[in-house]
Amino acid sequence: MKEIITILKAYDNLPPGQKAALATVVRVEGSSYRRAGARMLVMADGNWIGGISGGCLEGDALRKAQLAIYQDRPSLVTYDTTDDDAQQIGVGLGCNGIIDVLIAPLDEGPGNPLKILRQCTEERQPNVLLTISHNEGGPGLLPPGHMIRYENEAQLRAALPDGALSDALLPDIEQAKAKQKSLSRQYPLHGGGRLGIFIEFLAPAIRLLLFGSNYDVFPMAQLGKGLGRQVTVYANLHRLNQAAFQVADEVKPKDGAVETDDYTACILMAHDYKTDLANLRRLLATDVPYIGMLGPRKRTDKMLSELAAEGITLSERDHDRLHSPVGLDIGALSPEEIALSVLAEIRAYFSGRPGGFLKLRGGTIHERE
Repeated sequence: MKEIITILKAYDNLPPGQKAALATVVRVEGSSYRRAGARMLVMADGNWIGGISGGCLEGDALRKAQLAIYQDRPSLVTYDTTDDDAQQIGVGLGCNGIIDVLIAPLDEGPGNPLKILRQCTEERQPNVLLTISHNEGGPGLLPPGHMIRYENEAQLRAALPDGALSDALLPDIEQAKAKQKSLSRQYPLHGGGRLGIFIEFLAPAIRLLLFGSNYDVFPMAQLGKGLGRQVTVYANLHRLNQAAFQVADEVKPKDGAVETDDYTACILMAHDYKTDLANLRRLLATDVPYIGMLGPRKRTDKMLSELAAEGITLSERDHDRLHSPVGLDIGALSPEEIALSVLAEIRAYFSGRPGGFLKLRGGTIHERE
């Protein structure tokens, strides 16, 4: 989500009359540094922001995007880093992947993907986006680069002129939602032709709620913002480091109202037993999926004993969402290293990954379709 927000800001700041194109990875087969959904905004003057690879494909994509802007015509470019052809872009990189990149000039029409992406960044809900990657003999109303934000079956059928296409798309949309994973598909059209569609699952940015007023709140907030998290700090406003006010999206009094959703992580870091206990008590009453607590396990066990005496018994789900001691075991010592440990665990939790060494992971780094 951070990359999308950065691209939107760059697009908003384009000089009047400056044209641009959006390059989007719509399919990856095998290995690739970036996955489907990676984006790169290319301006007609040669500047660009974002990325579709580790730097090896951007130069060629830049030239093709400038050509697409000049011709006002989208294109689907395939980069094959498994090819031994010396003329192939990316050969010799060892990535062993095939990457399809959709390059589409941007206009002010209703199908402009940046308009739809902007709406997604402004709302705290997951979205399924349908991007036409190529159109072979299909309806002219669905050119490559056109994006549809899926809302419901009726809206989809109204947006697509081919009923059979909607019938074929709906199960794939449900699969993307269930697995929270993007898909690339080819669909035959009634009367001939084929339509390529990138079905993108786009989750909102992880919201990070920090409860504490001590000096270690700042590095946690700073690193969280650097990762694109939405950061809110609940603190004694008179004790909080003033730098935290500049970094956080919002700063609230320590007893301020707490808003959570399925993409929220809370970190209790007051370093005061009674304050952390009070915050734990009120967070357990919410549906927040992740609660992390700094400090040793025996401290948390004592809190849980006190809550049990009050009649508050944790369910299996509560134990799953409570992380204490919080963070991955990386030997963190400084506040900055502790922040790295905690935020890495949060990323692993929301990705459904164990957070271990990649060299010990069986199979590929990223799951394949």
